Amino acid sequence: MAYPTAMQAARRSVSRALIAALLASPSAFASQPDPASLVNPFVGTTNGGNVFPGATMPFGMVQFSPEATPVNLKRMIAAPGGYEYRATQIRGFSLTNVEGWGCAGASGDVPLMPITETITESPSKDFRHNYAADFTHADEKAEPGSYRVKLGNGVQVALAAATRMGAATFTFPADKAARILVRTSDSEVGSTDAHTGIDRAAGIVTGSVTSGNFCGYIGTEDRRPYYTLYFVARFDRPITETGAWKDEMVMPGATTSAGGTGFGPTGFPETDHGSGVWLGFGTGGEVHLRVGISYVSEANARANLEAESAAGTAYDQVAARARAAWNKQLSQIEIEGGTEEQRRVFTTALYHATMTPTTYSDINGEYTGMDHKVHHVTAGQTVQYANFSGWDVYRSQFQLLTWLDPKRGSDIAQSLENQSQQDNGRWDRWTHLSGATHVMNGDPAAAAIADIYAFGGRAFDAHAALKSLVHAADVPTKEDLSHDGCPVECVGQRPGLDQWLKLHYIPTGAPAWGPAADTLEDVSAEFSISALAGHLGDTAIQHRFGQRAQYWKNIWNPNAAPDGGYFMNRNADGTWPKVQDDNDKAPRDFTPSTEDGFVEGSAAQYVWMVPFNVAGLFDQMGGRDKAVARLDRFFYDEKGAPAVTKSGPLHAELDNEPSIETPWLYDFAAQPWKTQQLVRQVLNTIWKNAPDGIPGNDDLGEMSSWAVFAMMGFYPEIPGRAELVLGSPLFTSVTVHRANGDVRIIAPAAATNTPYVQAVKVDGKPSSKTWLPESFALKGGTLEFELSATPNKSWGTHPGDEPPSFGAN
Repeated sequence: MAYPTAMQAARRSVSRALIAALLASPSAFASQPDPASLVNPFVGTTNGGNVFPGATMPFGMVQFSPEATPVNLKRMIAAPGGYEYRATQIRGFSLTNVEGWGCAGASGDVPLMPITETITESPSKDFRHNYAADFTHADEKAEPGSYRVKLGNGVQVALAAATRMGAATFTFPADKAARILVRTSDSEVGSTDAHTGIDRAAGIVTGSVTSGNFCGYIGTEDRRPYYTLYFVARFDRPITETGAWKDEMVMPGATTSAGGTGFGPTGFPETDHGSGVWLGFGTGGEVHLRVGISYVSEANARANLEAESAAGTAYDQVAARARAAWNKQLSQIEIEGGTEEQRRVFTTALYHATMTPTTYSDINGEYTGMDHKVHHVTAGQTVQYANFSGWDVYRSQFQLLTWLDPKRGSDIAQSLENQSQQDNGRWDRWTHLSGATHVMNGDPAAAAIADIYAFGGRAFDAHAALKSLVHAADVPTKEDLSHDGCPVECVGQRPGLDQWLKLHYIPTGAPAWGPAADTLEDVSAEFSISALAGHLGDTAIQHRFGQRAQYWKNIWNPNAAPDGGYFMNRNADGTWPKVQDDNDKAPRDFTPSTEDGFVEGSAAQYVWMVPFNVAGLFDQMGGRDKAVARLDRFFYDEKGAPAVTKSGPLHAELDNEPSIETPWLYDFAAQPWKTQQLVRQVLNTIWKNAPDGIPGNDDLGEMSSWAVFAMMGFYPEIPGRAELVLGSPLFTSVTVHRANGDVRIIAPAAATNTPYVQAVKVDGKPSSKTWLPESFALKGGTLEFELSATPNKSWGTHPGDEPPSFGAN
């Protein structure tokens, strides 16, 4: 053991004194009275973040947000989030969206567009551009729960959201006509049906739109409708003019219209199709709007509207309530210290991480299920949630949400279970509203349910969920055997399950996006079932699936490349095939840069994907020293510069899920100082308080949840379990308020340039372990860090200090 120098000893003495003072002083944890003021909703609105800047509530059903025109005229959308920071025009303000998703998005339902010109040409002539208005960021402001912009046509727009309703104020120039287009058919990637009606005397517009089509341009499996949104909009000013359009036909004076845009032959709506209405309100002045939505019926939309806003409720009131709701949500994690930039990045990440999943049930508890029948929330369930990108969010977002609110986590788990029951037992990997889209690969539902249970979500039928997940992993369905939708949208929950049960891996030729990647995702699912069974006391299932979780070894080729073994595709007869990437003219020998067999990544990036048995993986690599050498080459280029994103297929891509657990692997190799430095390097460089401040798709809050955990100083590395693997905190103090016990993180020396851990105490007792047990996550406690600008290469390096690995049990 290395002994501290006199200077180091002095620093530690001061640090310990500061820790004692912080723990003794309640004022050290004084609440930030308005954490919403630290949020920048424009973070992630370019660089592929795909977030939206509009008004929404925590986990709200309504996302009242601008729909921009495409930046690239060859593209059909501005961005999957409906908004792109580089855009210069807005075509409407839609009632729904989904945070940070990929493909070409979807939702973006019922854009409302204030205009001042006369309607002479159908808005459906070109619904991406017709009647759009210019705008600049100088005239735009977004805050949690509200959004404001002044358009180039002179109209000032103010939007606010409650959970199931939105409020708007449109202020028209005094000398210009005041008109509003209700572009009912113009969902982001089109619609198959739409209906709109105006009750002129009552000042009400009602309607519905039927859409879906998420990732429909990739393949025909998802080029279909699977939800209908209903809306009721109340205007406070007399309607003086009405009109409607259908396709190219304009109908002045009409009060009804019907017809969708279609999804077109390529998954994008064509021009000259669609319908909607417009309203006129005379000249100039303010027009106030309240609008409620439902995925069940017009009657429920009306009930949602009236329950969440009485007549006369104004934008300012709705905006204030939304901000209060966000302040309550964001105050669950209080931070002190750090720079203003770091506090903004953290709070914005927490904001994005707590938008999704979204409320799906109405105020009366009803919702439309995956079978397209009306259901009611189960006994004990408060809300049915929707929009689950399972492949993304099982890695850390569900852990964060459940850790902060076990009841919400339980409702999320019950929502997933309800979806499965309504879909003939299939736990689909990516569900959008009432649609099973099958997007991505693997079986993430198993990890998602196990994550929630491990982090304290217990108020759902976990035994029934386990039974269903085991059945799905043991009994192939016709969808599991089908190639329909493959590669991106394979319809089975466990594509190629028959081959999995026979060969213990997914072979080439089986239904899959990438056979090697599917195998690695499936072993995490098997381990998660084992972990859930263990938590529930079912030792037989725990043991059986713990054995199956080790099937990853069956696609490990120890002689794959000169630098060592890699995971590879494998033929059903056990042989190793050649590889062929998209730019290869013919099959060739394996190289680690290949993406053949993998999903959104390369063999070099997937080589680490055994998060539950890292020790076993290191053994396959020839031991810790060889594994560390490979990690060093993975994270740094030949000159020693960080290579953590957009550095090529041989290096990490910390802007996407396959790589995000890798920075903590040094902890398992007894070199934790490298994890501490690397995570801090990533946070200091690719996470920013700027429109490009999220390094890639935020994926419904998954990537933001990664940043939240990383900035607090730990990460839930192991799927289905609640151990936390340590890095180092960015802030001098963090308090996580939880019903089951607060967590306090104290690090007086925390600063941008002090990532290195010198010592740790857990609940006042020194600890050299680079991880926290499940009991800490569940019960809370105090975690004290002594940090420095120089690494302590003796802390966390002794046998037993490394996080646990789970081999065959």
